[in-house]
Amino acid sequence: MTEPALSIIIITLNEQQRLPFLLEDLAAQSWVNFEVIHVDSNSDDETLARSREASAFFANYRIVEMKKRGVSLGRNVGANLARGKRLLFLDADTRLSPEFLERAVQSLDQSAAEVGVVCMSAEGLGLHYRIGFALFNAGIRATSRFFPTAIGACLFSTPSMHRQIGGFDEQLNLCEDCNYVLKAHHIEKRKVAVLEPKFRFDPRRLQQDGFFTTGLVYLRANVRRFFVGELRNQEIPYAFGHYR
Repeated sequence: MTEPALSIIIITLNEQQRLPFLLEDLAAQSWVNFEVIHVDSNSDDETLARSREASAFFANYRIVEMKKRGVSLGRNVGANLARGKRLLFLDADTRLSPEFLERAVQSLDQSAAEVGVVCMSAEGLGLHYRIGFALFNAGIRATSRFFPTAIGACLFSTPSMHRQIGGFDEQLNLCEDCNYVLKAHHIEKRKVAVLEPKFRFDPRRLQQDGFFTTGLVYLRANVRRFFVGELRNQEIPYAFGHYR
């Protein structure tokens, strides 16, 4: 079997409503040299059933059922099974335009980067989201050369870089994605790039926990990371997978 150029790793936990939309986006891509690896963290809804239904639309599609739950664990499990020359980690509530993969891969090839950070699009959202996302994206670009951060919901890497940095740190409960790109940055600065294409995602966490509250959590977390170090002991508690 020909090796794909890209391995797309999707992690899920009870995402029966949102996963089908992401898979529809992937099926509609203008560039299709990829495989899909769906890693499920022991969902107790119909996520796996929705995944099996959608698998027929892809040439290369695998489902991995984990008994243990964990964001970093799921990403690492998927990366270890990947056959592609590049990796793309996605959360189930991510949305992509039809040209996203084509533009992102071109941008990575031109920059010779191994890790590609993707900013957020506020398309279709209200004014406060557009302002907030613009500030967040500006922060990602401003710190990319000395203390890079990232959004794990849409993040490119390569198998070799993933192995070099030891993958995602499964001991971190917050900012494991930022830690990932920082480790890559420490190996070689030019290997991390901020890409031009943006992704959309479901703002459910912002709506449920509060737009400013959530933003403040991540701001505090990254300030602490910069001055003190990684969050290994629940210094800033934050729950995941608790959406209504």
